[in-house]
Amino acid sequence: MPSGVWDKALIGVAGAAGAGVLAWQTQFPWIKYDWQIIQAGKRILKKREELFSRFIVDKFESFVTQHPKKAMLIFEDCVYTYEFMEEQANRVANMMRNLGLKRDDTVALMIHNEPAFVWTFLGLQKLGVACALINFNLKYKPLSHSVLATEPKAFFLGAGEDLLHSVSDVLEDLQGLPIYVQGLSPGQVPIGMHDFDALMSRALPVRPDASVREGMTNDSICSYIYTSGTTGLPKPVYISQMKASGIGSVMLIADLTGNDVIYTVLPLYHSAGGGIGLYGLLNTGCTMVLRKKFSASHFWEDCRKFNVTMIQYIGEIFRYILAQPPSDLESQHKVRVAFGNGLRKDIFEQVLKRFKIPHIVEFFGATEGVTMLVNVANVPGAIGRVSPFLNLIDPEPKVLVKFDYATALPIRDKNGRCIKTKPGEPGLFLSKVPELMMAKEKIEVYRSSPEDNRKKLVYNAFKEGDIYFNYGDVFYLDKDYFVYFHDRIGDTFRWKGENVSTTEVANVITSLDFIHDANVYGVKMPGHDGRAGMVALTLNEGQSLTPAHLKQLYTLCEDDLPSYARPLFVRIMPEAILTGTFKQRKVELVEQGYDLTKVKDRLYYLDTAAKTYSPLTPEVLPTFLKSRL
Repeated sequence: MPSGVWDKALIGVAGAAGAGVLAWQTQFPWIKYDWQIIQAGKRILKKREELFSRFIVDKFESFVTQHPKKAMLIFEDCVYTYEFMEEQANRVANMMRNLGLKRDDTVALMIHNEPAFVWTFLGLQKLGVACALINFNLKYKPLSHSVLATEPKAFFLGAGEDLLHSVSDVLEDLQGLPIYVQGLSPGQVPIGMHDFDALMSRALPVRPDASVREGMTNDSICSYIYTSGTTGLPKPVYISQMKASGIGSVMLIADLTGNDVIYTVLPLYHSAGGGIGLYGLLNTGCTMVLRKKFSASHFWEDCRKFNVTMIQYIGEIFRYILAQPPSDLESQHKVRVAFGNGLRKDIFEQVLKRFKIPHIVEFFGATEGVTMLVNVANVPGAIGRVSPFLNLIDPEPKVLVKFDYATALPIRDKNGRCIKTKPGEPGLFLSKVPELMMAKEKIEVYRSSPEDNRKKLVYNAFKEGDIYFNYGDVFYLDKDYFVYFHDRIGDTFRWKGENVSTTEVANVITSLDFIHDANVYGVKMPGHDGRAGMVALTLNEGQSLTPAHLKQLYTLCEDDLPSYARPLFVRIMPEAILTGTFKQRKVELVEQGYDLTKVKDRLYYLDTAAKTYSPLTPEVLPTFLKSRL
């Protein structure tokens, strides 16, 4: 939101405090929640000049000067000071200058969660070189596609045999791109690759003069962060220097300061760990406790040991932590706020109560998005607010509109305009594109085909000439204008002429105490136009599936789901298939369906005669499919 509009709005609202606000609450009881959002927004406004007047690398260098001996990162019980990280970043920058890299070039980066990721990223920033942040879980086609998508001049590969093997498998597909490998002795570097560490050891640790970044602007690319690839190949999203600062300011909503200690187990290549977390660190000069991999058993131990005050989460993380045996120590910590997204309503209150976290800030955002929603009121399941008052003072209003499930596009009225939904009615989430973006010659979200960019924009939504961003997510409002996640457009499927919300079905099924999580999707069945419901279940640790459990599942689906939404097939998996950012991945599950030649896990089918889910076998399958015609 442009600062002037926010300033005027906040001054007006502040002037109406006291009796005025009480009077409003009498007529509009939900306005007290808007006031919380406005107060949180003011924290960002106070730092607005500082946030956007300097690039994040300049802020980092100023913190090095202010407190060189302060801990910047804590990793595997080792402390990495701001001064040390600066020296390492300087070596990277000077090494790259020797390689001929310069401002506006791009380098692909694939490094595990470790300090080398951070100092390599900062070294690139010191020269104004953009970083394409590659998911270290990728292999084969998704890997080579992601690396080449940004046309990098080099590929920096972190330490680890897993990374080396993944890249070796696609070496021919990388078209001769220079690859520099970390963590190997000179004799171990494979033919066709280069020794990153040897070049680093010969580079000076002195800071390059800021003049090497001369010409860099707020529109210059800081990094490319990729979409998570839940439904296809990852797409690189432009993260400008201004957007990087904006993403890094998000945790100011939770009053992040230089005195905080953030606990980050989320991957740094994505917008939560690497954007909100790392850029937030660089914005405020605080300390980050970084872990290579998430560990449910060590989570609270780390928080206590390092005096963590703020934790980053994705909802799936809390499911794993809740599955751990209760401990007297899990609530003895200094965590004042958990900041993240995807925490479902069914476990929200469990997390608050069991772990004694004073405040959970649940937000909604998208790497490629132009705004965010935030729930600062500890309302279980809510991801933010879209109220009439907030939209009145916001020049980039957020709306939920009616849409067509088949096309994933808004439905238009007789005048060709979008139609807003009412509270309780599912609607496609749109947000007005900021004026700064609209002023550009063309609006680019992804560094990919023009078609990918065009799909995200809704033109002439409510009046001629306006442009809204289409998130592809379906939400609904309650009576107090809190927003709740309903479904992802691509996740919804049609069966028997009805739209089935995968999220709604999953929320019902996960209420059973023996189920850890449920991944719901649609699969093709012969003789049917739509897709039949199928769910891949993971059970709680140490849990065995019994006939009684299967009957419980059947009864629950019979009682709590409409007939068209009841899963016809159940797959029991030893562990969930997730993206590197803990999002459910459906591609492989949909492709395999209930094909007994492809699926080695246990499969069950909806057995209405026996009133349970019964084992699916090659003998049973043809009869079952015929019975559903």
